[in-house]
Amino acid sequence: MKKIFTFALLAVFALCAQAEEKDSTKSNKPVFTTIKENPITSIKDQNRSGTCWDYSTLSFFEAEILKATGKTYDLCESFVANKTYMERAIQVVRYHGDCQFSQGGSAEDVLATLKTHGICPEGAMPFPGSLYGDSLNNFNEFFSLLEPYVAAIAKSSAKKISNQWKVGLQGILDAYLGKCPEEFVYEGKKYTPKSFVKSLGINLDDYVSITSYTHHPFYTAFAVEVQDNWRFPLSYNLPMDEMMRVIDNAVEKGYTIAWGGDVSEDGFTRQGLAYAVDGKAAQSLRGSDMARWLKLAAAKKRDIIDSLGCNVPEIVPTQELRQERFDNWELTDDHGMLIYGVAKDQNGKEYYMVKNSWGEAGEYKGIWYMTKAFIAANTMDFLVNKNAIPKDIRKKLGL
Repeated sequence: MKKIFTFALLAVFALCAQAEEKDSTKSNKPVFTTIKENPITSIKDQNRSGTCWDYSTLSFFEAEILKATGKTYDLCESFVANKTYMERAIQVVRYHGDCQFSQGGSAEDVLATLKTHGICPEGAMPFPGSLYGDSLNNFNEFFSLLEPYVAAIAKSSAKKISNQWKVGLQGILDAYLGKCPEEFVYEGKKYTPKSFVKSLGINLDDYVSITSYTHHPFYTAFAVEVQDNWRFPLSYNLPMDEMMRVIDNAVEKGYTIAWGGDVSEDGFTRQGLAYAVDGKAAQSLRGSDMARWLKLAAAKKRDIIDSLGCNVPEIVPTQELRQERFDNWELTDDHGMLIYGVAKDQNGKEYYMVKNSWGEAGEYKGIWYMTKAFIAANTMDFLVNKNAIPKDIRKKLGL
């Protein structure tokens, strides 16, 4: 009986602890007030494909067109992917396989496609996934064919290869993504992809990439050293505080930002929030004597972050910390999203409003609220309209 009573008492304590945890999570849930929100197009879903770069950057250009003309477009991600994967394969073959072929890419791939090949609207090509009986993109089978195909050509022992490998590769691309149209009709008018892009009302020479690192001089341009920057596009290098000024000025002036950075951090939640978590301080606030934050299981970290909510302590990002994390591989280039607004929580902390491409996932139906500290700490680079850059910074960059 004594043992039964003891177990019952422990069960009561456990239930009370769980209730306290839930109450804490509920009371710490951020309540947002929008400060500035710029118009964007609808939420899309990249599903099981590594094409965030494609979705986020086309969302950026859709927002640019919306700002410039007031017209809403749904541009075709499959068109960009079809052209990009062929061009990336050609580079891999030219390098005899001594570079990476993968699903990933950068904002530059979309801009280069628009400039070189044009674009078509969604509907001018098969709906993503429909050619192989799926309702959305699923690149599992697609890339299990594509990657070894490219590798076989790139690593061939032949003294001379023919151009027929491109015909075969194009067949795979067309089979899974659809054939890029040479002509199509949109709203009763006939276009080619090149004439269509010219009709969209934006100047493709207005777009520049921004980054912030100390291993290259500030106010110069360099190709950020990540594998998916395979075209070697140049990014203008700014001090971190000026990089953040560009984002803030862009949002304030009605522009959006095609952001690329690291979402593998503990503070990036699947519920639509992102904090630059100070792990040690988070542990301390919970009054825990458990192992250090870095040794905690991922699930335990998430529990702590969720319970602290908008009161989660954050690091203060610095230029030195950005560089250290880039050089030691902590700061990686693993996702692309669209920054389009600013909001604040009940504590007055400011967040960027960010459109994702995972469908209407999370607490905010496809929108993420990412603190300014998180963006400062985890930005790899971003594409922005040069007219959104503050005049004094533009002058330093010669723009």
